[in-house]
Amino acid sequence: MVQNRIKVLIIDDSAVIRHLLTEILNDSDDIEVVGTAQDPVFALKKISSLRPDVITLDVEMPRMDGLTFLEELMKTDPVPVVMVSALTRKGCETTLRALELGAIDYVPKPGIDVSKGIVDLGEEIVRKVRIAAKAKVRHRFRSRPPAPGPRTEPVISTTDKIVAIGASTGGTQAITEIITALPESTPGIVIVQHMPPQFTRSFAERLNSLSRLDVKEAGSGDRVLRGTVLIAPGNEHTAIKRNGAMYYTEVRGGPRVNYVRPSVDVLFSSVARYAGKNAIGVILTGMGEDGARGMLEMKNAGAFTIAQDETSSVVFGMPKKAIEMNAVDRVASLEEIPDIILRHVRT
Repeated sequence: MVQNRIKVLIIDDSAVIRHLLTEILNDSDDIEVVGTAQDPVFALKKISSLRPDVITLDVEMPRMDGLTFLEELMKTDPVPVVMVSALTRKGCETTLRALELGAIDYVPKPGIDVSKGIVDLGEEIVRKVRIAAKAKVRHRFRSRPPAPGPRTEPVISTTDKIVAIGASTGGTQAITEIITALPESTPGIVIVQHMPPQFTRSFAERLNSLSRLDVKEAGSGDRVLRGTVLIAPGNEHTAIKRNGAMYYTEVRGGPRVNYVRPSVDVLFSSVARYAGKNAIGVILTGMGEDGARGMLEMKNAGAFTIAQDETSSVVFGMPKKAIEMNAVDRVASLEEIPDIILRHVRT
């Protein structure tokens, strides 16, 4: 008998999905489904008595939608949440909002033959529940990121800098907090966040609506300009190249690196090669070690490198590996990172 099993509460309005998720999770020796609920109203009555370690949450349900439930949960009694979202346009946007509100991760629910698709995703579901059980959740009092405001920072004189950011689990929230805190005068930013293709474009569009910077999904040949943010598309590696004083992105396929595509290491390695000391590298919350080796290359090439600290990371995997490899110049909280970027650019 495995001690201290991960206790899971499943919230989904589909009885079929609740049954399948229960079977998938209970098949693992270290996980136990302690309850299910057809909507958040039922779930609220069970949480205090069941005390789950992880909640799986659908996004569209009767009586109370998943986002309203999640926002209240994170304000009053935070529990790690894994979203289950259909891969539709609306599903992408809803799931991204859930991640901003504090959800740890998501599992894309298949749009066709959902039952078979959920079974096929069993290994991913189990893995993400295990990650969520180890993640840190905090009370959240701000309902959404601040709307773009007028420029308050002085214009940054340097124009040949580039900022490269890599993240995974918990990264959408962390990236949102950083990007919405930066002024239009910030040097060009290129980001790799591990997520599927349908989500990266929605994520870019959402960030664009919240930020003073121009944010878009990267394409081959896009210039990395001051005041712009380019997000690597899902399932495609994104690197930078240089033509004279101009940086631009190269988006391509290729084998997975560190089991993922896009890979932070691919981006960071290219930044080390083509930008060198003109670059700032930032590695944020995430499981695994993607980005650590690329960050070491950046540091060795003269770049200034930053890692998110353990306290503010949802999962302290990627930053920890970079720190252990002596690839980091500065370890900082999420709140400190935007100011550190700006101060370094000015100096």
